[in-house]
Amino acid sequence: MAVSAYILIQTEVGKAAAVAAEVGAIDGVVSSEDVTGPYDVIARAESDNLDDLGKMVVSRVQMIDGITRTLTCTVVHL
Repeated sequence: MAVSAYILIQTEVGKAAAVAAEVGAIDGVVSSEDVTGPYDVIARAESDNLDDLGKMVVSRVQMIDGITRTLTCTVVHL
């Protein structure tokens, strides 16, 4: 079963739309939306395993210009 997570992203002022578009273009990101509230962008990502998901967040998402902080929330099935 694939691992899914929501990635909550804070951006620099005025960068949310560009960040959402760039995050949405990453392989494994299912959706990426601008939102209001404490976070500016919320993305949903899927990967084959937790290690690959972590690598995607650290090496691809967090490297995008304009991102100041991320919080990755792994989906669990209770």
